Amino acid sequence: MASGFFALLDDISALVKASASSLDDVPTQVAKTTGKVSGIVIDDTAVTPKYVVGLDASRELSIIYQIARKSLINKLIILSPAALLLGYFAPWAITPILMLGGAYLCFEGYEKVHSMFAKSHDENVASEQVKLMTPEELEKERVTGAVRTDIILSAEIIAIAYSQVTGQAIVNQIVVMLAVAVFITVAVYGFVGLIVKMDDIGVHLAQHKYPPGIQKFGRNIVKFMPHLLNILSYVGTAAMLWVGAEIIAHGIPFTNHLLHDLEYALAETPLMAWLVKALACGIGGLILGFVIEKIVRLSIKTFTNKR
Repeated sequence: MASGFFALLDDISALVKASASSLDDVPTQVAKTTGKVSGIVIDDTAVTPKYVVGLDASRELSIIYQIARKSLINKLIILSPAALLLGYFAPWAITPILMLGGAYLCFEGYEKVHSMFAKSHDENVASEQVKLMTPEELEKERVTGAVRTDIILSAEIIAIAYSQVTGQAIVNQIVVMLAVAVFITVAVYGFVGLIVKMDDIGVHLAQHKYPPGIQKFGRNIVKFMPHLLNILSYVGTAAMLWVGAEIIAHGIPFTNHLLHDLEYALAETPLMAWLVKALACGIGGLILGFVIEKIVRLSIKTFTNKR
């Protein structure tokens, strides 16, 4: 009986060692996953600052915090458990769900591109309606819009994180996915918070109590920030189209092979391969977004006429 007890202890010890060995690999898995989702992270980082443009500067960090908190809750409480459950009970459903999210990103990206070039009467009316909103209502609307976009991007991040740990011990899967969720959320929204407060930092450095060189640097920061936010809005839109189309392309065997063939053909020049693939996906995402937008408009028109 004593030997049986010690045998049980040996089994427990072996299990603990195996789990510890597996957990030692968590930083590597987190780093690998972060590299895989770099495009989505760029998208998230570039898109978010626009949600505080035009609002009271004293509310900027509060708004970023609200978005970050809801993003982290979605990743930890909803998306990570959902990915684990789907991976166990219905692994076939993950790819279609990701593709649906990619289609939404293409649609939203196309809408943003369209709004840049088409200033219709309807858009002017919508602009006037926004001006009539209270600051509290506008802030709530901005946070809701940011969280809606973020949950799509977060779902892609969690799904990719899960794909990196498929087949590993359940403890390792959970720890890696939670670590990725926390790390990326803190990194993205910490950087976004820094971006939106850079103008305040510039104003502070421009004060006369600092040497002339620092004052000039502070003034240059203030002058450059509107341009940076404008650039980020373009980068975010491009990344949205690129990421959405690439997700869909990876879900279709034919286009997935085309992307791999493209990367293989330009393997000797990795930067060129990345640029060509991003450009191809961006154009494809714009075309797909255009088609989806027409389908959505036609569906709404048809449904409205039936009523």
